[in-house]
Amino acid sequence: MTLSLTRRRIPVRRDAGIYAYERTLARSGFTPVAGTDEAGRGACAGPLVVGAAVLKPGKRGEIPGLADSKLLTPAARERAYDEVLARALAWSVIIVPPDEVDRVGLHRCNITAMRRALARLDLTPSYVLTDGFPVSGLGVPGLAMWKGDQVAACIAAASVIAKVTRDRIMCELHEQWPQYGFDAHKGYVTDEHQQALATHGPSPVHRRSYANVARVVSLGDESLRGDPTYEC
Repeated sequence: MTLSLTRRRIPVRRDAGIYAYERTLARSGFTPVAGTDEAGRGACAGPLVVGAAVLKPGKRGEIPGLADSKLLTPAARERAYDEVLARALAWSVIIVPPDEVDRVGLHRCNITAMRRALARLDLTPSYVLTDGFPVSGLGVPGLAMWKGDQVAACIAAASVIAKVTRDRIMCELHEQWPQYGFDAHKGYVTDEHQQALATHGPSPVHRRSYANVARVVSLGDESLRGDPTYEC
C-alpha cells in the first residue's frame, strides 16, 4: 500500500508489521497518527460503536497481543482492551443507538460517528487512518485502508475499543431480553437469532431497516390483518 503524504507517495510493505504505517508517517513528520474503526456494522440488533485511538510513538506504543479484534479470542480482546486504554495517548468511543441507524442510515451513521470519535480525542492528530471508508472534512490528511484493522496498529486499537465496548453492551441487553441470546451472537444474524426473531418478534433494540428484521415485522403485520380483532 502507498501512503499519500501531501505531494509525496511513500510505499509501505504489508509484511512490515502492524506498526509500520505509524512509523513511516512519524519519519515524515506526521505525529500523532489516529486510527478509527467500528463494530456492529453487520449486526441486525444493538448499537453501532466506533472507536478511535492514538498510540504512543516507538516501542512505548506497542500493545502486547494487539491485532484485529475479530481475530482475537474474547479473553485476548479484553486483555488488549485494558492495554490500549492504559497505554494510548488518547482514545474515544461513540455509541450510535439502533433507532438512529434506522432513521439516518448505516453508512451515514458510520462516517458521522468516525468524525465524532476523532473530534473527541484529547489531542488533534496530524494524520488519520480509517478502516475501509474515507472520511472527509477532518482538516488533516488521511488514508482509508482495506482491512486496516489487520495492518495498522492504531486502527487495530480502535477496533478493540469498539468491539469490547459493543460486546459488553450486548451482554447487558441480554439481561433485558434473554430470549434472543444477545450474549452469544452479539446481535449478528445466526440461525438461533433468526428463530428467536420469528418466535418473539423484534425487540426495541433490533434494527427495523435490516431486511431480516423488516421481514419479521411484515409477517407480523400480515397475521394481524387476518385477525378480525385487528384495527388499522
